[in-house]
Amino acid sequence: MDVRLNARNTDVTDDFRRALTAKMSRAARVFSDLTSVDVKIVQETNPRLSEERFRIELSGQALGRIVRVEAAAPTAETALDTAADRFTRRIRRLKERLIDRNRQGGSPSRTVSETEGDEIVRVKRFIMKPMSVTEAQLQMEMLGHDFFFFLNSANSRHSVLYRRRDGRWGLIESGN
Repeated sequence: MDVRLNARNTDVTDDFRRALTAKMSRAARVFSDLTSVDVKIVQETNPRLSEERFRIELSGQALGRIVRVEAAAPTAETALDTAADRFTRRIRRLKERLIDRNRQGGSPSRTVSETEGDEIVRVKRFIMKPMSVTEAQLQMEMLGHDFFFFLNSANSRHSVLYRRRDGRWGLIESGN
């Protein structure tokens, strides 16, 4: 198991590294196709975030699917415990879904909506008129949404505009 660690605003102790490696090795036993995990740990410097001082993000790839979890807690160890538990549960759930689909004779490419509990309850369709990123920002704020899907008039690509946790903007564009 390859564990790649990226730390920001904090120093990582050897004990923490050992605990991290042990927890990720346990997760890898659940799903043998999980060969590497990227770990990002950030210590928030804002005193108002004392309950979420340490934020840990774990992401790995198993059978072409990206599994990502995030947890925040007052201490790095608590955040790691929470994130590792969530990561293991998510890996286990992915494995169970793949096994169920194979037993039912379906292909792994079936949609998520066919599984129990993950049913799509609403579908929206709308005509997209080309607009600039600034127009999309304004539209998103007027609607009160966390993200906005639009056709970028600058490059004719489908794009998603979203507000990041740090309050800045993010843009995802389709590749052509």
